[in-house]
Amino acid sequence: MDQTFIKDLLIRGVIGISDAERAQPQDILVNIILFGDTSKAAVSDSIDDCINYRTVAKKVYAFVEQAKRYTVEALAGDIAKICLAEPGVSGTRVRVEKPGAVRFSRSVGVEIERFNF
Repeated sequence: MDQTFIKDLLIRGVIGISDAERAQPQDILVNIILFGDTSKAAVSDSIDDCINYRTVAKKVYAFVEQAKRYTVEALAGDIAKICLAEPGVSGTRVRVEKPGAVRFSRSVGVEIERFNF
């Protein structure tokens, strides 16, 4: 299956369970792989036949900025739903990370895969 990807989308949003985490936005790092057939776009060279990664990135960015989720698992699930609603997307892999959330680690997070059946 072909893959279209969005790498290291950095968004400021509220995520976490403690009062300190919820007091102000923090960095949330999102990586997305969109599974779909790109062969028609390869022949036509038309954006209309592509999975539009710009559209997906804008929708995800806007959502994460206002979502205020408690867990990265819930946020990843929300993002997967956004991705799966896009034309041509048959599946997605979503990785959500909280950089610096755990002392002595660069990042913590979750990665999920979801598919349209």
